[in-house]
Amino acid sequence: MGAFSPWHIILIALVALLLFGPNKLPELGRGFGKMFREFKDATSGNGGRSDDNPPEPEAPKKELAAPAASSVSEPVQPTTNK
Repeated sequence: MGAFSPWHIILIALVALLLFGPNKLPELGRGFGKMFREFKDATSGNGGRSDDNPPEPEAPKKELAAPAASSVSEPVQPTTNK
């Protein structure tokens, strides 16, 4: 009295077919599959990403280098507006 036998599974499939009809069953199957996939992703801790949708690689960020400080500084010429 522990596991499901093949007859149990056939009976459950037949009852589901009678309740929901042949047109609705594929839609329900997709919904359950998506639900289980999201649950698995959430519990495995990969940030909600599925293996079916790999993250897009980010473009490398360019760092701006600070201008090199020179030991000799040139004098600043004042400008006068006439």
